[in-house]
Amino acid sequence: MSKITIDHQIDDQQIEIIEKYDKEQKTRSFDKSSLVKMVYWAAIIISLYHFITSFVGAPATLKHRSLHVSMMLFLSFILYPINNKVSRKKLPIYDSILAVLSLGITLYIWIDYPNIIARAGVINTMDMIVGTLLVVLVLEASRRISGLPLTILAIVFVAYALFGRNIPGIFSHRGYDWASLVNQFFISTDGIYGTSVGVASSYIFLFILFGEVMNKSGMGKFFNDIALALAGSSKGGPAKVAVIASGFLGSINGSAIANVVTTGTFTIPLMKKTGYSKEFSGAVEATASVGGQLLPPIMGAAAFIMAEMVGIKYSKIIVYAAIPAVLYYLGIIIQVHLRASKRNLVGLPKEELPRARDVMKERGHLLIPILFLLGMLFFSGKTVVFSAFCSIIVTILTSMLKESTRMSGKDIVDALAGGAKGTVSVAMACAIVGIIIAVTSITGFGLNMANAIIQLGGTSILATLIFAMITCMILGMGLPSIPAYLITATIAAPALVKLGIPVVAAHLFVFYFAMFANLTPPVALAAFAAAGLSGGDPMKTGIASVKLALAGFIIPYMFVFNNELLLLNTTWAIALRVAVTSIIGVIMIGVAIEGYLLREVPMVLRAASFIGALLLITASVVQDIVGFAILAILIIHQIVQIKHKKVNTYSSY
Repeated sequence: MSKITIDHQIDDQQIEIIEKYDKEQKTRSFDKSSLVKMVYWAAIIISLYHFITSFVGAPATLKHRSLHVSMMLFLSFILYPINNKVSRKKLPIYDSILAVLSLGITLYIWIDYPNIIARAGVINTMDMIVGTLLVVLVLEASRRISGLPLTILAIVFVAYALFGRNIPGIFSHRGYDWASLVNQFFISTDGIYGTSVGVASSYIFLFILFGEVMNKSGMGKFFNDIALALAGSSKGGPAKVAVIASGFLGSINGSAIANVVTTGTFTIPLMKKTGYSKEFSGAVEATASVGGQLLPPIMGAAAFIMAEMVGIKYSKIIVYAAIPAVLYYLGIIIQVHLRASKRNLVGLPKEELPRARDVMKERGHLLIPILFLLGMLFFSGKTVVFSAFCSIIVTILTSMLKESTRMSGKDIVDALAGGAKGTVSVAMACAIVGIIIAVTSITGFGLNMANAIIQLGGTSILATLIFAMITCMILGMGLPSIPAYLITATIAAPALVKLGIPVVAAHLFVFYFAMFANLTPPVALAAFAAAGLSGGDPMKTGIASVKLALAGFIIPYMFVFNNELLLLNTTWAIALRVAVTSIIGVIMIGVAIEGYLLREVPMVLRAASFIGALLLITASVVQDIVGFAILAILIIHQIVQIKHKKVNTYSSY
């Protein structure tokens, strides 16, 4: 009998679903081999530039960032059509012109760089023309790649900068003319060429390339097969496989929708076959895929931007994010297990599953690059960029250890091409968010928004957190993960910091809720994509996703009020106690939602279980004791009911 394994070949149905819910994947497919080769080799050259400069050092900041943006703009207009109606087989002349103009912008900066520096922010007519062109090209590229929401938001911010003097109330400002804005967007490294593009041109590009190389070596198959081997035969096995595999893959590739489709094509049918509903099956895949961006060590590349904005080492972000991410995935697995127990859903036959020993023997060496990367980040003292550079080399060398994972020359070159193409959407999102961040900074909008959120919350930190959560979920609605985080971090995080919340806790808080916008109706793109695979109702799948991720909605409040969960200013003994009580709290949340522990749980005890969970996830010892008392009552009730059922069964004979 053949073993069950996950095939990563993408069929037409998968492509259709990805393109429907993820505009970033809707690229041209040329019918002329000359165009295909041109794009392929252009992407390779772009990757080689970033790869080599990560080792030898990049040019001056403005030069490097402008070149990065221009190269990404070039690929944007070559790869993405102007709308869905035009042919995706041809390259129109107007897109060729836009691609050339994109390169012309960085050419201008490189040629006139000494004069630009000498003018010290005083722009001339040519600066105005080229800067205006840059803004227009970035807006158009963003519209094509990410859709209208982000582009419209950027245009609204530009209009606010131009006409804000006419707005009454706290959001009024002195107003800026177009020349001042172009100076900020174009010449300054606080605009389009700001921090977000700086991170995209270094960390993010290298780690996307790292992910492409790992994928070519067979890391995706390893994660899926080891998940099947470890969890496939347990209760509700396919759902647990989806959670484990999608979590690891989502951390590396950073695309929730693509992850839903590639892994979900295999896991969702198996979940349905096991007995889970269409909506629940889709929700499991969606919540696991979205959570990958919360899971160290890579966190879908957003951790690099967070480290830059917060001003701490990337390795520390990994440590801070670890326990909350584990709690999030534990919450999903607990619900999956309890539902399987309640409905007597069995796992897959062991004889049809790969054995963990065989998987590790064949592909276990692929863990070496990840362990090497962690070692470099924590112990080498080298930069993140250099660590990524070395990890890519180590991945290629490690793949050569076994014939089944060995990368050919074409695999390596394909990975280079894939790295550049995979960075386009991220780079353009970072560029357009640079416009929003620049306006937020010069107009004082960010500070005013923080004050507004605090005023709405009054003196209550909890109320302020709730308003910040709502703000994050609205701003993150329909946006890719990185721009969603950047915008919420700029607008909502300062409000939390002003209340005395540690800056890393504030940023992780807004990051969580920006990510969850992909799960919450009415615009739950990851859940809708999963529904497209499962055949379930999209809105019901979104609602089921929210229930599955409920622990994740509570966790950010946990680490804001309980910094020990982030390992901030605490001892290991206290951190261990808080982690254990939080784990029990997450289990009780699952009991409250599913209404099952050892047997059915009545509604009163479900409500008590939820209250007990909230008590256990605080740092208070007194509240922990009350939470444990509720847990004890729940367990005793369950045991009594089980014994009572046995007595009734015996008496019936």
